[in-house]
Amino acid sequence: MKVLCLGGGPAGLYFAISMKLRDPSHQVTVMERNRANDTFGWGVVLSDDALGRMQKNDPESTEGIRSNFAYWDDIAVVHRGERIVSGGHGFAGIGRMKLLLLLQERARELGVDLQFQTEFKSAEDYRRDYDLVVATDGINSLVRKEYAEVFKPDIDQRLVKFIWLGTHQKFDDAFTFIFEETEWGWFWAHVYQFDAETATFIVDCMPDTWDRAGFADMSKEEIVATCERIFAKHLGGHALMSNASHLRGSAVWMQFPRVLCERWYNGNVVLMGDAAATGHYSIGSGSRLAFDSAIALADYLHSEPTMEGAFQRYQDERRVEVLRLQSAARNSLEWFERVERYLDMAPMQFAYSLLTRSQRISHENLRLRDPEWLRKAEDWFQAQAGGEAGRLPMFAPFQLRGMRLENRIVVSPMAQYRAVDGCPTDWHFVHYAERAKGGAGLVYVEMTCVSAEGRITPGCTGLYAPEHEAAWKRLVDFVHAETKAKLCCQIGHSGRKGSTQVGWDEGDAPLPAGNWPVMSASAIPWSRKNAVPKEMTRADMDMVRDQFVASTRMVERAGFDMIELHAAHGYLISAFISPLSNIRTDEYGGSLENRMRWPLEVFRAMRAAWPTEKPMSVRISANDWVGETGVTPDDAVAIAKLFAAAGADIIDVSAGQTSTEAKPIYGRMFQTPFSDRIRNEAGLATIAVGNITEADQVNSILLAGRADLVALARPHLADPYWTLHAAVNAGDDRAFWPDPYLAGRDQALRLQARAQEVIRV
Repeated sequence: MKVLCLGGGPAGLYFAISMKLRDPSHQVTVMERNRANDTFGWGVVLSDDALGRMQKNDPESTEGIRSNFAYWDDIAVVHRGERIVSGGHGFAGIGRMKLLLLLQERARELGVDLQFQTEFKSAEDYRRDYDLVVATDGINSLVRKEYAEVFKPDIDQRLVKFIWLGTHQKFDDAFTFIFEETEWGWFWAHVYQFDAETATFIVDCMPDTWDRAGFADMSKEEIVATCERIFAKHLGGHALMSNASHLRGSAVWMQFPRVLCERWYNGNVVLMGDAAATGHYSIGSGSRLAFDSAIALADYLHSEPTMEGAFQRYQDERRVEVLRLQSAARNSLEWFERVERYLDMAPMQFAYSLLTRSQRISHENLRLRDPEWLRKAEDWFQAQAGGEAGRLPMFAPFQLRGMRLENRIVVSPMAQYRAVDGCPTDWHFVHYAERAKGGAGLVYVEMTCVSAEGRITPGCTGLYAPEHEAAWKRLVDFVHAETKAKLCCQIGHSGRKGSTQVGWDEGDAPLPAGNWPVMSASAIPWSRKNAVPKEMTRADMDMVRDQFVASTRMVERAGFDMIELHAAHGYLISAFISPLSNIRTDEYGGSLENRMRWPLEVFRAMRAAWPTEKPMSVRISANDWVGETGVTPDDAVAIAKLFAAAGADIIDVSAGQTSTEAKPIYGRMFQTPFSDRIRNEAGLATIAVGNITEADQVNSILLAGRADLVALARPHLADPYWTLHAAVNAGDDRAFWPDPYLAGRDQALRLQARAQEVIRV
């Protein structure tokens, strides 16, 4: 096969090597516009798993690379004068120049034709003369642009400004993140050693900080000197250096483009490396993507029966891996783009947040890497909460007004559809009592409706009749007598989503018969199947507000510890908040301030009727998932602040279910970023919800400061004793178990200890 690589970076060289290793008869040419010893970066980072794959592919070049590595196991975070160090991270750095020279030498040895200082303008000039043309021409790929209509690149230029520098100051003990506050704003640096004498020193800042610093009008020398002054106390008198000799002035600053192409090949032209997809430097995945892609394409060209088949498999399989890495990289780069929301955290929590930013490293993964450091972080968290050392974050207490929770686990409100005329039944008593016995700190009952007309379905519970109050009081009295759990009653009104079938029939669809009239902010039906709601008049608003107040008083008489207003998921209060369901032209529609007017009126009336010493919550949909036409995460911060000003003690942060046009982005913990933002931008206590299933996830969310409480729904349907089982799995014997269950606790702890002993052996 006659092969041409357009671009002589790591991707092109390593693919050329990989092809010659598989069949020395291949004629492989690498064409590079620069000289052999030109490079415009400093160091390259490779992880242990990337090196493992390279070792299998070509032991000789891998050993050459390894012999020139600077290794480190630790990550250091320097913030507000404190240096926090965590171990067990297993990375290595090598100079980009050295890496290229090693790969060039290996390629020549295998018979690759290396053509430097050779310009190319178009892949079309070569595709007829070569069996295969591989575009390895980097992040600004000419080939990708040439066939853009085929490759369909999606290029997202990110916010952070960065400059790639070097220094002779030693950072050989750890990959180091440094954060410095200046008169213009915050700057931070990603620093790692890549040979005995030199370290990479990448400086980042936000665009507004960059503008205030005046970098646009500086020469390259002035820019480097300014960065030296910002980080002077970390440089030990050493200079910062730029090797971007081809750039002038502020052009040395860059903004990272996230690149992903829909298609990776066009006939016999194939994209590879940064030409096909990029990985943000904050997780060090760019070189790994290049090397893995080179190995994969070389393999498929020798295993598949046709070139077309090889290209298709390469595209399909590499895109999956790239998307996975880009997801982690996106989480990481977004953390840095929003880092200013975390800078007031204590150094320990800030460091933990940084380490877990990509979600590739979880709480228990950190324990495997550095158990001593994680124990210190856990004990710090417990100390802040007034808890006990040696316990997981999920078992830290939490105080809201006069209510003290034993732990941070919440049983999310989940509709049971078992009520009769709004009245809870024995089903509800057993269901909620079991989950209270199961160890959760706070147990929600399902959305309980303020009127018969405010029910979602005929099976929904209510608080509008004396028998409802009596049934709920029976449950509350039992839970308080027999468990440590606290109970929260979530009250709401279905609005335009009412008069529908129960969840396991046809959800959100009208009843086959016996429908009741519905009302909402505007006369817009939930869907084409649902009835058109009445647009509420001021008299209707007064009536429903008073129903919320009456239900609030019932909640208090029943003895609940906490009450929550349901202002999410498209129900009545939510319908006023979202511009998708509120198109009113009076003082209750239009601007967010107007749309919030009646929801806040209801909340304030509830707060006035609720005891001062007891907390109140509000559940919101932080994203309508319909772009800028609906509620956005920016709006959610403002909504949360307004409810907090009205007396909300904590914000229960959900998302979506407000429109049939919504296009949510699902995934594990997919709603937690909304909680994170509200907590750390607005400074409010939050509850995180949404596809959180494991204790590992709960502990990561809490210790990273992304929420104060964590709510789990479906896991508690499958296992009422989820919290107690999590304690057993952690070897924690301090969780409260009811006296009749103590023998079961002791056996479970013995079995867990025995299982751990077997693992250690």
